[in-house]
This record gives sequence, structure tokens and C-alpha cells, in this order.
Amino acid sequence: MKRAIIAILAALGGLVILGILFIFAMSWALLSPTPLPSQVVLEIDLDEGLLEAPPHDPLALALERRRLQTRQVVEGLERAAGDQRVVGLLVRGSSAPGGWGTVAELREAVERFRASGKPTLLFGETFGEMSSGQGIYYLASAFDEVMIQPSGDVGLMPLTLEMPFLGGMLEKLDVEPRFDRRWEYKDGMEPFRTDGFSDPVRESSRELLESVLNTLVEGVADGRSLSPDSVRSLVAQGPFMAREAEAAGLVDHLGYLDDARDLMAASAGEDSERLSMLRYVERDGRAWNRGPRVALIYGSGGIMRGRSQYDPLSGGSSFGATTVAGHIRQAVEDDRVQAILFRVDSPGGSYVASDVVRAELARAREAGKPVVISMGNVAASGGYLVSVDSDRIVAHPTTFTGSIGVVAGKFVTRELWSRFGIEWERIEAGGESTLYSAFDDFSEEEWERFQDFLDRVYGEFVELVAQGRGMDVQAVDEVARGRVWTGADALERGLVDELGGFATAVGAVREELGLGEDDPIHLASYPPERTLVQLIMEDGWRVGLGRTLTGGRADGELLRALRPFLAQAVAVGLLGDDDGALRMPPVEVPAR
Repeated sequence: MKRAIIAILAALGGLVILGILFIFAMSWALLSPTPLPSQVVLEIDLDEGLLEAPPHDPLALALERRRLQTRQVVEGLERAAGDQRVVGLLVRGSSAPGGWGTVAELREAVERFRASGKPTLLFGETFGEMSSGQGIYYLASAFDEVMIQPSGDVGLMPLTLEMPFLGGMLEKLDVEPRFDRRWEYKDGMEPFRTDGFSDPVRESSRELLESVLNTLVEGVADGRSLSPDSVRSLVAQGPFMAREAEAAGLVDHLGYLDDARDLMAASAGEDSERLSMLRYVERDGRAWNRGPRVALIYGSGGIMRGRSQYDPLSGGSSFGATTVAGHIRQAVEDDRVQAILFRVDSPGGSYVASDVVRAELARAREAGKPVVISMGNVAASGGYLVSVDSDRIVAHPTTFTGSIGVVAGKFVTRELWSRFGIEWERIEAGGESTLYSAFDDFSEEEWERFQDFLDRVYGEFVELVAQGRGMDVQAVDEVARGRVWTGADALERGLVDELGGFATAVGAVREELGLGEDDPIHLASYPPERTLVQLIMEDGWRVGLGRTLTGGRADGELLRALRPFLAQAVAVGLLGDDDGALRMPPVEVPAR
């Protein structure tokens, strides 16, 4: 028996040693610098999708480590524009890799790269297959040449916004929605109606669509050398089959991926070699890594109290106030950091959690560190509140922002339970209250108290915006009232300072620091990005992995044995590198 146990332990020990040797070998192969060829064409596959924020959760890092971040593409193109070894850009994409803000970010980066005189080509199998494709075509229009398959389509067509109305179904289920809002444009209650959009929400939604459409039309007209009127006419006629799109001047070539690569080789040089953007970034693609240190912090997802969480099913992360506020505090306490660039991509959520992050950014400014906000696809409701105590706000023309308002309430479900023979009974101490009960309606006094809550949150929200933006409270109220604006419209109303993406926001940071427009700047992620092995070394991930490997013991013998080897590998460089009252309702204008 002892010999069998010894044999098993020896076998396990051998596997551990082999595993360590494998880690060292793979790390050496992957991280050893390889010089770039003298002529390369960068390739980006957008159909793999892009990450808005770097993964800091171990599971996210394990699942998403080969996907590019939006920032990496922007930085890579910035670097490649001045890199003589890069002679062209070929992008593959049949659908938008994200929302309108992501598309606008990429479009600006492509335009800056194209200004270097190097050829650019976007190839898509289709731009919307039996579906709309406005976002990916908006991006395609920024390229020198556009190619799709003969079997593909161009889904350039009118923008639509659709919403289900559940009021009739709730009536049949004997469920009573008891919600209220501040004010008429806050559309979180709309899905509970029975008769469609309310007039104010219909008005604001139509203007939102028109603002996005204007951006789309202007971009396509400029990129394809067409008049805005002709583009509007084409939008009304779409979608187009491939040959119709070619005849209308929307695409330049029909072909397949090999044809696109041959065409790019003819433009960039037959001796050029293909290189993925991921490889380029890993080898030589960072543009903003010198000069004064600026902390880059992300606030992405629905805002909630507590720590950020990763959802492996959706691939998204929540915006945990405790986590993000900790990152801001870490940057403030770091004497090397001279400013903060805060990237927001959030529809909002908890009012209390949003205020935690807003206050932390205000303290950063009090500490003498300028704060610049870069808005992504959406920065609305709580996502806008976290942004107001800043020196500058930069938004894309299509960023959904504002939504300064509040909606809250409950569903009364007692009759639904009764239909199934289920009755509820409540035992109380200290008085009687049904304020938060899901089974009984508000009493008259409780409804009045609930109104006080809405008034208080809305009033504080407006005052905080007025203080942060240097505006009069009445002026804020006129553009608030729960209304969602695009970045272009928000600029006209004083809610943001400038239109643009990462590069524009970095320029704003330079100005706040008194630097010249070409002075180098070092964007450093906070917290610093970690490899999977580095996260294993940290307590939070070690506990999770330890439980998996040791049947519940967080400090398993296997991990204790591995940690010295992993620590040495890191040391030598082998392994370096809730919903809430202030949440914007799901108003989506698909960019795909």
C-alpha cells in the first residue's frame, strides 16, 4: 500500500515538474522578442470582437487573453502610422465589434493611420446578412477601399429603435407595476405601459435616432465622396445586394479574402508579409508608453455597490464601485501619477455606488491630479454622474449620455401568488410598513415618502452636475429630466467638452498637464495588467484555484510547491506581461 502511495505521489510530482518546465518553455517561446519583417501589412479580424476594458479577473483573463482591446487597436494604429516597416492595413469585419462609440473610436484611428499615406482596405464577407449593418459600414467608409463577397449584402438602411410593452401581459398575470420617475423623459417605466411610447419618450427617441443618423450620413458621405443627400437617399433604399452596392459606389470590389489580400499586396508591395495586430502590439505596438505617467482607469458595465464581477456567459463585467474607487485611490497615492484618464462605458445603476466613484474622482482633483473622462458607447444616468467631477469630458458624437434622472418602484405580486393558491403573511416589529414589500401596494403615506426619495435623488443629481460642470441648476434641469443625448447633442448643451476618442482624450490630458501636442505621455493601467500566472500568485485567485485543486483547502500543498518556481519565473521576466435607480434603460440603436 505504501509503495502504491509513493508511486502515485512520485507520478504527481513528475507531472508538476513537467508542468513547470512546460510553462517555462512556452513563456520563453512566446515572450522572446522577434524582430519585425522589413515590410508588413497589419491585419485585424473584427469578427472576433474587441474588449472595452482589460481583463483583471483571472477567469476573464484566461478566456479573453487572445482578444484585442479597443485601446490596443487605437495605440497600435497610432504607432504603425509612423512605423516605416508597416506598409498597409487590412481589416476583416462583417459586423460591428461593439456599439457606436467603439465604431467611432476605430474609425478615428483608421483615419489617422490613412493620413500617413499607407493603403487601407476593409474586407467583409457581408455587412449584415438579412440584418442591418450600419455600424460596420460606417467604419468601412473610412478606408481607401472596401470589398465584400459577391454573395454578401450592405445593410445600410434606416435606423430603428424597438421596445416591447409588457403592460397587457402584466395585467393578465395580476402583477401591478408601481413605479415613478423624474422626469418625463426617463424611460425606465416605458416597458410596463400597455399603449406604446409616451409622447416625451417618443420625441426624445426620434431625436436620438436622427442625431446618430446625421453622424452616419456625414461619415459615409465624406469617406465615399458622396453628397449627404445622396447618402440619405441610399439609406432609405437599403439594404443592397453586393452588385447593387458596387453600382451605387458603396463598395469598390467584389471578391473573397484571398482576393483582398492580393489587392493589398499589390498596393503595399509583393514582398510585404502579413502580421496580426495582436502580434504587432505584443512586439512593438505601444504608442503611449513614454513621458509623464497618466493612470488609465476603466469603469465599464452596470454600476453596483461592492466589487466588480465577471460574467463568463456574457463575457461582460460589472462596474463595482469598491473596485473602481480603489483603483482611483491607488493612482492618487502613487506619486509617479500626474493625471487620471477615466474611461467610462456604463448605462448607470446604483445611485449610491455612482456617488462613491464620483467623490473619489473629486478627491483626485483636490490632490492636484487632473481628471479627464473618455466616454465610450454609453455614459448615461449613473454613468454620467461618475463623470461630472472632472476637468474635461470627451465623448464620441454617438455616445449615449446624459439621462440625468431617476426611476424606481416595485411590482405588486400578491394577486399573482393567490392565483396559484399561495398566500403570504407578514409578522412585524417596531411598526407597520409595506414600503419595500413585493406583495402589497404602497400606503398613501408610503407613496408620499417614495416621492420624497425620487425628489431627493433627482435634486442631488442635478446639483452635482451643476457643480461639476459649472452650470446653473436651472440650466441643468432644462437638459436633464431623464433625457438621453448623443455626444454631439450633449456638446451643444454643455454636458461634455469635446468630441473624440482615446487620442482626443490623451490630447486633453496633455493640455491639462501643460504639455505640447506631440510630447510623449505614458498611459499606465490601474491596476497594472497582470498575466494569468501573476494572478495565480495573488491571494484572491490562489484561493479559488487552491479550492479546485485541493478539495477545499485554499493553501493547498500543490500551490505552495508551485509558488517559488512561479515567483522566480516572474522575477526573471519570463512571465511578465445591480441595477439601480440611476441606470439608463435599454435604449439601443444597433451598430451591427
